[in-house]
Amino acid sequence: MLGQNFMLLHDNARPHSAGATQNLIQQFGWEQFDHPPYSPDLAPPDYHLFLNLKSDLGGRRFDRNDDAQNGAQQWLSSLAASFIEEGTDKLVSRYDKCLDNGGNYVEK
Repeated sequence: MLGQNFMLLHDNARPHSAGATQNLIQQFGWEQFDHPPYSPDLAPPDYHLFLNLKSDLGGRRFDRNDDAQNGAQQWLSSLAASFIEEGTDKLVSRYDKCLDNGGNYVEK
């Protein structure tokens, strides 16, 4: 079960915004903020994961798709928990900026 200090991140995708999902969130008494329609500044894969993957694999040449997939898999396997924690910390500060800005997009 989820502990007391957790964050559930979801966007405006249909399963996340469906009535049944919203009802459960209300039943659990969870606080929810409206997610701006297009906010790459609030998507950890966009600002943290892919940026670092591009930095690590950028400039390398792969002769086959399998080689590229293996390179990405090796990179993902090498990540430490601190990498995920760093991305989460960045998300918190980015979300704070968004909320302080009335829920509007924040460039950086």
